[in-house]
Amino acid sequence: MTVQRLDFEIDGLSCAGCVGRAETAIKGVSGVSGAEVNLATKSARVALEGGDAQEVSRALDTAGYPAVPHRQRLEIAGMTCASCVARVESALEQVPGVTGVTVNLADGVAAVTTLDKDTAPLIAAVKSVGYEARPVQTGTTAADTVGAEIRHLRRSVVVSAILTLPIFVVEMGGHAVPALHDAIAATIGMQASWMIQFVLATLVLAGPGRIFFAKGLPALMRRAPDMNALVAMGAGAAWAYSSVATFRPGWLPAGTVAVYFEAAAVIVTLILLGRWLEARAKGRTGAAIKRLVGLRPDTARVDRDGAIREVPVGEIVRGDRVYLRAGDRIPVDGEVIDGRSFVDESMVTGEPVAVEKTAGAALVAGTVNGNGALVMRATAVGADTMLARIIEMVEEAQGTRLPVQDLVNRITAWFVPVVMGVALVTVALWLAVGPAPALPFALVSGVSVLIIACPCAMGLATPMSIMVGTGRAADLGVLFRRGDALQSLQSVDVVAFDKTGTLTMGAPQVTDVASKGDEDDFLATVAAVESASDHPLAGAIVAAAEVRGLDLPQASDVQAVPGQGLSGTADGRSVAIGNARMLEQAGVDAGGLTEQAEALAREGRTVVMVAIDGVPAGVLGLADTLKPTARATVAALHAWGVQTALISGDSEPAARAIAAELGIDHVVAGVLPDGKVAAVRDLQQGGRKLAFVGDGINDAPALAAADIGIAMGSGTDVAVESADVVLVSGNPGGVAEAVEISRRTLRNIWQNLGWAFGYNVALIPVAAGLLYVFDGPLLSPQLAAGAMALSSVLVVTNALRLRRVKTEALS
Repeated sequence: MTVQRLDFEIDGLSCAGCVGRAETAIKGVSGVSGAEVNLATKSARVALEGGDAQEVSRALDTAGYPAVPHRQRLEIAGMTCASCVARVESALEQVPGVTGVTVNLADGVAAVTTLDKDTAPLIAAVKSVGYEARPVQTGTTAADTVGAEIRHLRRSVVVSAILTLPIFVVEMGGHAVPALHDAIAATIGMQASWMIQFVLATLVLAGPGRIFFAKGLPALMRRAPDMNALVAMGAGAAWAYSSVATFRPGWLPAGTVAVYFEAAAVIVTLILLGRWLEARAKGRTGAAIKRLVGLRPDTARVDRDGAIREVPVGEIVRGDRVYLRAGDRIPVDGEVIDGRSFVDESMVTGEPVAVEKTAGAALVAGTVNGNGALVMRATAVGADTMLARIIEMVEEAQGTRLPVQDLVNRITAWFVPVVMGVALVTVALWLAVGPAPALPFALVSGVSVLIIACPCAMGLATPMSIMVGTGRAADLGVLFRRGDALQSLQSVDVVAFDKTGTLTMGAPQVTDVASKGDEDDFLATVAAVESASDHPLAGAIVAAAEVRGLDLPQASDVQAVPGQGLSGTADGRSVAIGNARMLEQAGVDAGGLTEQAEALAREGRTVVMVAIDGVPAGVLGLADTLKPTARATVAALHAWGVQTALISGDSEPAARAIAAELGIDHVVAGVLPDGKVAAVRDLQQGGRKLAFVGDGINDAPALAAADIGIAMGSGTDVAVESADVVLVSGNPGGVAEAVEISRRTLRNIWQNLGWAFGYNVALIPVAAGLLYVFDGPLLSPQLAAGAMALSSVLVVTNALRLRRVKTEALS
């Protein structure tokens, strides 16, 4: 038995004991004949005799020393159907160190998880089964990879059509118009006509149609036939029979001499036409990534040795000073160190209003500087920028494989061999029991079966919908980080929300002002004293006064009293601000403010009492205000029959006030992170599928515990990494959009699969001659080729409808 060598990195090694435990774990895997773990290089060398790299990886995970995986993306050239996908996947899975493979027919990319960084063995494995492979760079789109293919196919279609048209007119025109047939016979003669057809058809098969033979026949020799093999056999059989009829008619039984050059030529032309249309449509599926890649500028002005120079963005390193002019697109993530401007961040936030940026403010790659000049320090470059991470997430989402695809793959792996078997049986039955002359009937029916079968449509049904659906989701600011989330989200029963920063803005705002005297004077006086404090509530009060355009009096002697409030003097008046205890310590009877304060508290407001010159002056109510789309989001979920819940660490009154305002069904308040997990578990009782939406570090456990975790992109990295879906803008409306995209994409997939399988189940028997048995027509190979080409085009076109998905409830 061949011994396979694995060399890979291991995480978590810190001592000799770790080395021993890691080696023991590896050697415990069946098929491992040797293992050496090196502490210095933190790597392992393993000898496998029939063992499985995935088992080795799982054993190390269990031991607490996980193997470090590497994700490789390869562009595969030459795949045309689901059978190709199955063969490429099988070849890659056999490469030592590979732990996971997903091949996408729609974009022609294989995503491989392997313990080895080297791509050479992967490329060699793909080549061994008749395809070409090369590494893909992040940001390469379907439009980039199929551009050359589209141009080549267009030329092939034009040449093939020009050569095929005379054959079609002469042969089929002669059948349709007897006078044309008689004219040909009376002038050049039928033998000369067949000779001309032979030359033109041979040029079609040897030129534009050569691809089917170059790829199909080797696949047939390897006993791994694909779509190219079916076309090669069908067109080749029609051409060979016609050539014999033309040059050696005596070899054929009496009454069977006829030519089908037009069938061979039309088959090639129509299938090339279908592939051209399909390739053009595929190019549009990468539009989302292409738009994202287009947000990256090529160059930037950077400080180099005291001089400002324009350098490629790829040469910027962390710490570089980058100079931005008005209108420049920001090249990398960073922070402002000088200047003032407004930046259009709609790419990230979805908000059309530009955001003011001054020293210390964060900048995101891909956003656009306004009218001012800025100097920034680069803090994240290359693959570490937010834009690069977004592109990577979209690429991974578009290349994902849903659970439904596994069933499709199992069926299509046997599809082409079964079709060839059906074609042989068809020919045999026609020869055995068909009417005389049986041979032409057998030939036409056998070729039609080979041509009409369409594994292309079955192979494209799922990945095309995924690519377009996730691309549209990315346009809406929704990124699917886990493949099964796209399928699971459409059947979710409950959506649970965190409150602060998810449904609300995450910062308090003044919602109520109730004063005994002039309201503006009251607010200005309170804001003057609060302006000396850095407490979040103080900032909200000052902001409320600024919104009203109030002039604040001079404040002095401001003192904070922990847990109670603060006091000071404003415009010569003594002011006490805080809770009832604060006013009592100032010698003020707060009884006159109690009723208003309690009413505001019942509504979930944070209450601030105020006394001026020893007299109760009024109260302020503050609350974390709702995000604009929160109400519409909850309404949309309810309209779809999805229940909603609020799980918050905030107080019971505040949480219930928000829930009542939004119409949320369940409320769990005042809980710590472990309490949020318990609440998630309770809501999952009875087999209900739950999605949890959050943004903070304290939400990470709940995001992981939920069936689908949805994180606000404006939240913490910990929350984002724990999630299955990321809402880039932090807009809760993205939840409804994610559910809508999921539902529409899965519906689209089932439509495609229904068409692809229904088409084959219905038309293969028709092609075999079933209708003819009941005095119906016999399907011609030309019609079979047209139907086959149309099948793939219809699947792709149906998937492209997802580009127009829009959540009406949020419009």
